[in-house]
Amino acid sequence: MENQNDELQDIIGGLEQRISVYERKRKELQKKREQLGEEIASVERYLELAKTLYRVEADKAKLASLSIQSATHDKGEMSSSAADVASKSREILLGRSKYVGRSVTDAVYMVLQEVGRPLHAKDLYQRLKEGGMPIRGKTPVTSIATSLKRDSRFRKVGPNTFEVSPDKPLTKAV
Repeated sequence: MENQNDELQDIIGGLEQRISVYERKRKELQKKREQLGEEIASVERYLELAKTLYRVEADKAKLASLSIQSATHDKGEMSSSAADVASKSREILLGRSKYVGRSVTDAVYMVLQEVGRPLHAKDLYQRLKEGGMPIRGKTPVTSIATSLKRDSRFRKVGPNTFEVSPDKPLTKAV
Protein backbone atom coordinates (compact mmCIF):
# COMPACT_ATOMS: atom_id res chain seq x y z
CA MET A 1 0.00 0.00 0.00
CA GLU A 2 2.79 2.39 0.90
CA ASN A 3 4.54 1.48 -2.37
CA GLN A 4 1.48 2.47 -4.37
CA ASN A 5 1.21 5.71 -2.43
CA ASP A 6 4.87 6.55 -3.18
CA GLU A 7 4.34 5.76 -6.86
CA LEU A 8 1.27 7.94 -6.94
CA GLN A 9 3.19 10.82 -5.29
CA ASP A 10 6.00 10.41 -7.84
CA ILE A 11 3.52 10.52 -10.70
CA ILE A 12 1.80 13.60 -9.26
CA GLY A 13 5.18 15.31 -8.69
CA GLY A 14 6.25 14.58 -12.25
CA LEU A 15 2.97 15.89 -13.64
CA GLU A 16 3.27 19.07 -11.55
CA GLN A 17 6.76 19.62 -12.99
CA ARG A 18 5.48 19.10 -16.54
CA ILE A 19 2.61 21.50 -15.95
CA SER A 20 5.05 24.10 -14.64
CA VAL A 21 7.35 23.64 -17.65
CA TYR A 22 4.44 23.91 -20.11
CA GLU A 23 3.07 27.01 -18.39
CA ARG A 24 6.51 28.68 -18.58
CA LYS A 25 6.83 27.70 -22.23
CA ARG A 26 3.35 29.07 -22.97
CA LYS A 27 4.25 32.39 -21.33
CA GLU A 28 7.47 32.60 -23.36
CA LEU A 29 5.59 31.90 -26.57
CA GLN A 30 2.91 34.45 -25.74
CA LYS A 31 5.61 37.04 -25.14
CA LYS A 32 7.25 36.16 -28.48
CA ARG A 33 3.83 36.42 -30.18
CA GLU A 34 3.37 39.92 -28.73
CA GLN A 35 6.85 40.94 -29.90
CA LEU A 36 6.17 39.54 -33.36
CA GLY A 37 2.86 41.40 -33.45
CA GLU A 38 4.67 44.65 -32.67
CA GLU A 39 7.32 43.92 -35.31
CA ILE A 40 4.65 43.09 -37.88
CA ALA A 41 2.82 46.34 -37.13
CA SER A 42 6.08 48.28 -37.49
CA VAL A 43 6.94 46.56 -40.78
CA GLU A 44 3.43 47.23 -42.06
CA ARG A 45 3.85 50.95 -41.28
CA TYR A 46 7.21 51.03 -43.07
CA LEU A 47 5.76 49.09 -45.99
CA GLU A 48 2.90 51.55 -46.36
CA LEU A 49 5.34 54.45 -46.19
CA ALA A 50 7.59 52.80 -48.78
CA LYS A 51 4.64 52.22 -51.10
CA THR A 52 3.60 55.85 -50.77
CA LEU A 53 7.15 57.05 -51.42
CA TYR A 54 7.39 54.67 -54.36
CA ARG A 55 4.23 56.09 -55.92
CA VAL A 56 5.50 59.66 -55.45
CA GLU A 57 8.95 58.89 -56.85
CA ALA A 58 7.53 56.84 -59.73
CA ASP A 59 5.34 59.80 -60.66
CA LYS A 60 8.39 62.08 -60.48
CA ALA A 61 10.32 59.68 -62.69
CA LYS A 62 7.50 59.63 -65.22
CA LEU A 63 7.44 63.42 -65.30
CA ALA A 64 11.23 63.52 -65.64
CA SER A 65 11.04 61.01 -68.46
CA LEU A 66 8.47 63.12 -70.25
CA SER A 67 10.59 66.26 -69.83
CA ILE A 68 13.65 64.36 -71.11
CA GLN A 69 11.73 63.15 -74.13
CA SER A 70 10.58 66.70 -74.73
CA ALA A 71 14.11 68.10 -74.32
CA THR A 72 15.54 65.40 -76.60
CA HIS A 73 12.82 65.95 -79.16
CA ASP A 74 13.26 69.76 -79.11
CA LYS A 75 17.08 69.81 -79.25
CA GLY A 76 17.83 66.55 -80.96
CA GLU A 77 20.07 65.49 -78.06
CA MET A 78 19.75 65.19 -74.31
CA SER A 79 20.99 68.12 -72.19
CA SER A 80 23.27 67.37 -69.24
CA SER A 81 20.57 68.43 -66.74
CA ALA A 82 18.07 66.15 -68.45
CA ALA A 83 20.60 63.31 -68.31
CA ASP A 84 21.07 64.08 -64.59
CA VAL A 85 17.33 63.84 -64.01
CA ALA A 86 17.21 60.58 -65.97
CA SER A 87 20.06 59.13 -63.92
CA LYS A 88 18.42 60.11 -60.63
CA SER A 89 15.07 58.77 -61.80
CA ARG A 90 16.69 55.49 -62.77
CA GLU A 91 18.23 55.22 -59.27
CA ILE A 92 14.83 55.89 -57.71
CA LEU A 93 13.10 53.31 -59.88
CA LEU A 94 15.77 50.73 -59.12
CA GLY A 95 15.25 51.35 -55.42
CA ARG A 96 18.77 52.54 -54.80
CA SER A 97 19.76 54.62 -51.83
CA LYS A 98 19.97 58.36 -51.89
CA TYR A 99 23.47 57.75 -50.51
CA VAL A 100 24.55 55.67 -53.53
CA GLY A 101 28.32 55.75 -54.02
CA ARG A 102 28.92 57.78 -50.86
CA SER A 103 31.02 56.98 -47.85
CA VAL A 104 29.45 56.90 -44.40
CA THR A 105 31.03 60.25 -43.54
CA ASP A 106 29.80 61.87 -46.76
CA ALA A 107 26.29 60.54 -46.12
CA VAL A 108 26.40 61.81 -42.51
CA TYR A 109 27.52 65.19 -43.83
CA MET A 110 24.44 65.22 -46.07
CA VAL A 111 22.19 64.30 -43.14
CA LEU A 112 23.65 67.03 -40.92
CA GLN A 113 23.24 69.53 -43.75
CA GLU A 114 19.58 68.56 -44.06
CA VAL A 115 18.77 68.83 -40.34
CA GLY A 116 21.05 71.78 -39.57
CA ARG A 117 21.74 70.69 -36.00
CA PRO A 118 23.89 68.17 -34.09
CA LEU A 119 22.70 64.56 -33.97
CA HIS A 120 23.64 61.56 -31.85
CA ALA A 121 25.35 58.69 -33.68
CA LYS A 122 22.30 56.51 -32.96
CA ASP A 123 20.04 58.99 -34.79
CA LEU A 124 22.56 59.26 -37.62
CA TYR A 125 22.63 55.46 -37.94
CA GLN A 126 18.82 55.36 -38.07
CA ARG A 127 18.70 58.03 -40.79
CA LEU A 128 21.39 56.31 -42.85
CA LYS A 129 19.60 52.98 -42.50
CA GLU A 130 16.29 54.56 -43.57
CA GLY A 131 18.10 56.12 -46.53
CA GLY A 132 19.19 52.66 -47.63
CA MET A 133 22.86 52.86 -46.66
CA PRO A 134 24.12 49.45 -45.58
CA ILE A 135 26.23 49.64 -42.44
CA ARG A 136 27.44 46.23 -41.42
CA GLY A 137 29.11 45.13 -38.26
CA LYS A 138 28.21 44.30 -34.72
CA THR A 139 28.30 47.92 -33.50
CA PRO A 140 27.29 50.22 -36.36
CA VAL A 141 26.62 53.20 -34.06
CA THR A 142 30.15 52.95 -32.65
CA SER A 143 31.56 52.58 -36.17
CA ILE A 144 29.80 55.77 -37.27
CA ALA A 145 31.00 57.69 -34.19
CA THR A 146 34.58 56.51 -34.74
CA SER A 147 34.49 57.55 -38.41
CA LEU A 148 33.19 61.00 -37.50
CA LYS A 149 35.85 61.52 -34.81
CA ARG A 150 38.52 60.92 -37.47
CA ASP A 151 37.02 63.34 -40.02
CA SER A 152 37.87 67.04 -39.65
CA ARG A 153 34.50 68.04 -41.11
CA PHE A 154 32.81 66.99 -37.88
CA ARG A 155 33.00 68.18 -34.30
CA LYS A 156 31.93 66.19 -31.26
CA VAL A 157 29.54 68.30 -29.15
CA GLY A 158 28.43 65.65 -26.65
CA PRO A 159 28.66 61.93 -25.99
CA ASN A 160 28.49 60.41 -29.50
CA THR A 161 26.82 63.61 -30.72
CA PHE A 162 28.25 65.41 -33.73
CA GLU A 163 27.79 68.51 -35.85
CA VAL A 164 29.52 69.90 -38.89
CA SER A 165 32.62 71.78 -37.73
CA PRO A 166 31.97 75.53 -37.50
CA ASP A 167 34.86 76.28 -39.85
CA LYS A 168 33.24 74.00 -42.45
CA PRO A 169 30.15 75.75 -43.86
CA LEU A 170 26.91 73.77 -43.95
CA THR A 171 26.40 74.74 -47.59
CA LYS A 172 29.50 72.87 -48.79
CA ALA A 173 28.59 70.50 -51.61
CA VAL A 174 29.34 66.86 -50.92
